[in-house]
Amino acid sequence: MRSIWKGALTFGLVNVPVKVYAATEDHDVSLHQVHSEDGGRIRYQRRCEVCGQVIAYADIDRAYDDGDRTVVLTDDDLKSLPSERSREIDVVEFVPSDQVDPITFDRSYFLEPDSSSPKAYVLLRRTLESTDRTAIVRFSLRQKTRLAALRVRGDVLMLQTLLWADEVREAAFPALEEKVRISSKELELSASLVDSFSSDFDPDQYVDEYQQELRTLIAAKLDKGDAIDTEATFGEQEDEGGEVIDLMEALRASVERSRAARGGKGDTDEKAAADKGDGEKPKRKRTKKAS
Repeated sequence: MRSIWKGALTFGLVNVPVKVYAATEDHDVSLHQVHSEDGGRIRYQRRCEVCGQVIAYADIDRAYDDGDRTVVLTDDDLKSLPSERSREIDVVEFVPSDQVDPITFDRSYFLEPDSSSPKAYVLLRRTLESTDRTAIVRFSLRQKTRLAALRVRGDVLMLQTLLWADEVREAAFPALEEKVRISSKELELSASLVDSFSSDFDPDQYVDEYQQELRTLIAAKLDKGDAIDTEATFGEQEDEGGEVIDLMEALRASVERSRAARGGKGDTDEKAAADKGDGEKPKRKRTKKAS
């Protein structure tokens, strides 16, 4: 795999250098359009509806149309917007894992430790496991601010970008408001049917049959000589992540700073845990940061 991004996870004063990899990939057969009579490739041209000319990418701007008016946005306009170029994945808060609704999950990424010592990486992974927490983080990818969930999958930290709250639709269906009577016998039979189909989930036993048949069809046509000779037509800059100089000192300083921010005295047990270096702290409710 090739890393697509490089930076550092940060929580408090702790810095965990990481490399980011796409966790999934698309294996669908790529198809394009051709002329049915001679097999010629169909190409799309960027033609202006006003002057009729084919326009080069360099001469194309973006625009917003509200139905009545169109606002043209030039490259300079877009560059004037505050863009995020930070190489940090900043932990905003730690939340109970069951509070993160799977409907908000978007894309998944693996995080690889990127330092001479993976201790900070392993510490964070074990802490998330032992507390059954998911870290909500903010980071920048391709000049856009992203919200994501940082969780554990096996021995790897995984980053799953989240949809923003206003991107999730509400299921407002009138049929769901109707009162429906379900008898105990119907519920019992339904549960029995579910039980008869119950098993442990094994994703490897499921395959994309359509793609398999499509590949078989293409191979058969190639074997028959039913093909046309064609000419094949057809990174991210990496910044260095910082090293963790003294992990325990960073943890201790983060605890002290958090205590000072709350304006109260910390727990003796919490300080003792930090001094021992066992990486475990009593559970405490965090105050949600303002966005």
